[in-house]
Amino acid sequence: MREGFLGTAAPFYADLVLLLELAMGAGLLLGLILARTGKFRAHGACQSIIVLLNVGVIALVMLPSFRHQVAPRIPLKLGKTFYALATIHAAFGAIVECAALYILLAAGTTLLPEKLRLTHYKLWMRTVLASWWLVILLGVATYARWYVPTLFRR
Repeated sequence: MREGFLGTAAPFYADLVLLLELAMGAGLLLGLILARTGKFRAHGACQSIIVLLNVGVIALVMLPSFRHQVAPRIPLKLGKTFYALATIHAAFGAIVECAALYILLAAGTTLLPEKLRLTHYKLWMRTVLASWWLVILLGVATYARWYVPTLFRR
């Protein structure tokens, strides 16, 4: 496994995912600005690309890592921050990603039946954006707990 580049004990892929997630969060904020300036097509494209890219990151990196390092130790080790943070991050992240995918389908396509589509987009989108950033912060906390041991010494 290649050594990371952020000066922590993290492997390369963890550093890369951390920066990618922060960039995706910034991209979602850019999408918010695009919507506020009336550039709705660009907003939709920006948000869609980020949400779908995140599905790939979850499937290729986060899910395998969670299944290997955390899931086998649930529920016995949930009292330890190493496992608790990762589990909370994974659970809340899954909910937020599903909500984001729902918004893509309900607001950006006609694939869903009419009664399942959104009519009041702003509240949904703002709630998911705020929740997404909470998940990012939980991810940063998980990264710090896993790879920056000096922060957690007693």
